[in-house]
Amino acid sequence: MASQEKCRIIDHQKVGPQHYKLVLASDYLSKHAQPGQFVQVKCSDTLDPLLRRPISLHQISPEHKTFALLYEVVGKGTNELTKLFVGENLDLFGPLGTGFQLDSQRNKHLLVGGGMGSAPLLALAERLTGQVSILLGAKTAANILAEADYNKLGHNVAVITDDGSKGKKGLVSDLLLERISQDSVVYACGPKSMLRAVAEICWQKKVDCQISMEERMACGIGACKGCAVKTKGGYKMACKDGPVFKGEDIIW
Repeated sequence: MASQEKCRIIDHQKVGPQHYKLVLASDYLSKHAQPGQFVQVKCSDTLDPLLRRPISLHQISPEHKTFALLYEVVGKGTNELTKLFVGENLDLFGPLGTGFQLDSQRNKHLLVGGGMGSAPLLALAERLTGQVSILLGAKTAANILAEADYNKLGHNVAVITDDGSKGKKGLVSDLLLERISQDSVVYACGPKSMLRAVAEICWQKKVDCQISMEERMACGIGACKGCAVKTKGGYKMACKDGPVFKGEDIIW
């Protein structure tokens, strides 16, 4: 169940060109949040911006009673977050949404992250056991996020960039084609074009696929209907029914 909390900031660092990592303390959120879920963040003490911003859970650490958010500065709300200091409190509502379903019957896991899509996959990678491969893609080397954190887990990490400035030159879906097998399960998050390519590959290979659809959200609880996703079962709300869906269920 979601809870509104004011969480103390433990750490706040710039980790990319326009990317920041917030580490916050919360016994409740760290205990109840699952990989793939998100929180609604109040970015300012004023009414401007009025709406909270949805940010996926980047890391979840029940043993330390902390969790982390990785965000990109894309507007006024996220720019306000950059002004926060360690020791201050951040007003959050969460955890929200339906996260990834861990498949304990499978031993081979492929995590596919494009750009900011690598953010929620780290929390998942920290929970998975067995053979775990991380496939990270971005436009340039500067936009490859959390690579060091993924490497610390001891999983196999492969990087690809659109311009070839880091790793191979190409798309992260190219890496997936090289590594996918019928005994694997795929988890993906990133731009919609990437997710569509991943879902199509998995459908062709008859491989189970879970994708995180990070749509624009306002309320975060399914009331405003602003984050509708077209599925074979009708329109679903990314904030409530998702953001994680089965790839085969999405109508692109």
